[in-house]
Amino acid sequence: MDRRQKKTREAIFKAFSELLEHKRYEHITVQDIIDTADVGRSTFYSHFETKDMLLKSMCSDIFDHIFEGNICDYKTENKDLEAVLSHVLWHLREHKTDIAGMFLSESSDIFMRYLHEYLERLFRLHLDDFHFKAPSEFVLNHLSVSFIEAIKWWVKTDMQASPETVAKYFTEVTETH
Repeated sequence: MDRRQKKTREAIFKAFSELLEHKRYEHITVQDIIDTADVGRSTFYSHFETKDMLLKSMCSDIFDHIFEGNICDYKTENKDLEAVLSHVLWHLREHKTDIAGMFLSESSDIFMRYLHEYLERLFRLHLDDFHFKAPSEFVLNHLSVSFIEAIKWWVKTDMQASPETVAKYFTEVTETH
């Protein structure tokens, strides 16, 4: 992707983020996005087929950076799950505006589905930290959904608690210690 394309893509992401701050996802139109980004309709569609594809791309940009980078390294460095979850929460806090808009939207299904997939991969790396007698796929789903709910609570409280505190709360209620 050349510099001009990157700049246009960033303008579309920025516009979408700004709109998410003030408007629910389901009420944002492609026209709103292109007006805010100051790009043409054909330019938008040359980057994204739909508004949902824009959301998917935004999620991928956020989650790939958080989960694919250092997270796998944490397990090989023997970092405990609490440290890894804290790291994830710090990255989510960096994207506070985007995350809040996506989490609090009534149409957050796409966002939640992507986050759930990434969390399942993360928890799979730490499955031995848990001592549940339930099947592993059940445990992975339970942990992912529970952590998403913890993040929702954190977002609703304007992320007042530190990422370390939220990670500690989560590991305490899941009895990983």
